[in-house]
Amino acid sequence: MLLELTETTGGREMTKRLRDLGFTIGPYATGPHNAITDVAGVRVGHQTVIRDEPAVVRTGITVVEPRPITDSSLLCPGAYVAFNGNGEMTGSHWLDESGLLAGPIGITNTHQVGLVRDQLVAEMVRRAPETEWCLPIVAETYDGFLNDIGAFALHGDDVHGALAAASTAGSGPSPRQRGRRHRHDLPRVQGRHRHVVTGGSGRCQQLHRRRARPGQLRQPGASSPRRSANRCGARRQLVPLPTDPRTADAGSIIIIVATDAPLLADQCRRLARRATVGLARVGGNGGNGSGDIFLAFSTGNAVPSDAAEPVSMFALPSGSMTPLFEATADAVEESIWNAMCAAETMVGHLGRTVHAVPTQRLADFL
Repeated sequence: MLLELTETTGGREMTKRLRDLGFTIGPYATGPHNAITDVAGVRVGHQTVIRDEPAVVRTGITVVEPRPITDSSLLCPGAYVAFNGNGEMTGSHWLDESGLLAGPIGITNTHQVGLVRDQLVAEMVRRAPETEWCLPIVAETYDGFLNDIGAFALHGDDVHGALAAASTAGSGPSPRQRGRRHRHDLPRVQGRHRHVVTGGSGRCQQLHRRRARPGQLRQPGASSPRRSANRCGARRQLVPLPTDPRTADAGSIIIIVATDAPLLADQCRRLARRATVGLARVGGNGGNGSGDIFLAFSTGNAVPSDAAEPVSMFALPSGSMTPLFEATADAVEESIWNAMCAAETMVGHLGRTVHAVPTQRLADFL
């Protein structure tokens, strides 16, 4: 489960994981990390940039590697779904056309998609000089509520820092994190917020009865707080909710679903679509200004990029997909709660504030 905090500055209570608070979502067990990295071979790295001068910066980069970046010869079946398409995901046309995913997935702020995309291409060429072309997936969420997004604070070193921090454990601070450090076990993209409480990049992983692992990582922007705590009866009682209308429809959410179940591209699309269920449970309604884009990939099949003959692939029968759908929806819901529980109150650009979830009060409600 993502983002377990140690004790933080400013008297913030120690944050627990959602399951530590006594709240279990769904019937399925989890892997050892309860994270997308429980899917064998998947690596995740983060780079968080927080500073107050010369601009107020609360942003960062997340990189997901379905396979090691040096191994571009094996492609994964994958597909994406746009719940609401006010957003960007580079490389999506070829993913839709081929049903295959090559290279890493980047997630960053709206104004710096191009930077991350170019740096990922450069890194893939550097690590695998035989690479002749690549179209990496880079998605974005708007973080301009807390982050001075027009400052263009991210640089190439930050992309390489996220790549350097990528691990199969999905934890550990980035060695190149710039600006003020927070004492937590995984840097998160602080600028994003959802439900007007702070959040970062959340993960969860659930293991359904067929032993296939659907892991999930999401990075949220902002959305309405109307139903953020309804599920546990804590609506509007956990944190002060501002009335600023800019928070009602001001951001996006990117959800990455990984599984080692043997799926084809059309099955990955069906799986990605179920992320909508988990998002809706915590109040996401796909507002007009929200870029809600979900991507799923399967490491259960490997397609050589230079294959010249037919390639054998395996696929779950359609009747076996329902447990994967259920586990995906549960993992999305839990990962959003994980990120909110782990995040700290933050003051950002123009003095705007988003509040941490007081986890002890949440535990009382649970």
